[in-house]
Amino acid sequence: MADENNQNAGAQAAGQQDQEKPQVQFSLQRIYVKDISFEAPNSPGVFGQPFKPKVGLDLDTRSTKVADGLFEVVIKVTAQVTHSESGTTCFLAEIEQAGLFRITGIEGDQLDHTLGAFCPNVLFPYARECVDSLVNRGGFPPLMLAPVNFEALYAQKKRREAEQSDAQGTAQGEQAPTAH
Repeated sequence: MADENNQNAGAQAAGQQDQEKPQVQFSLQRIYVKDISFEAPNSPGVFGQPFKPKVGLDLDTRSTKVADGLFEVVIKVTAQVTHSESGTTCFLAEIEQAGLFRITGIEGDQLDHTLGAFCPNVLFPYARECVDSLVNRGGFPPLMLAPVNFEALYAQKKRREAEQSDAQGTAQGEQAPTAH
């Protein structure tokens, strides 16, 4: 009987600890296009040339806290395609693919990682499809963007930030006046 009471008390204490921990919640609330642009400044002349593209791609992500536990994550994709021989711009496609994510129970570096790597991984296929559709509607062959490793991009960004803060700390230490 005493053992049974001890087990019940232990189970109740464990249950109270679980209730005190914030429960992790992650859900995608909405996916939407925030901004979209397509330009073909040299059309229709560009259609008369053999299509020999040189693709320049720029990718950026950002996140904003919208409300308690609600975050907007945006991927900005800019694709500039020029003729590889003449350098003439064929087209410029730009899209901001966004998503609203409900995230609770995740904080600090883990939340930063979720917003900087995991959420963009969820959104990228939508951005990729949108760019392809936009380019195709502009009269050009499909532009299928290769998959992007947002984990590696996030790690690279964190390394750059650490190097910059180290460099600033060193520079401030060198500039500090010395007393004589």
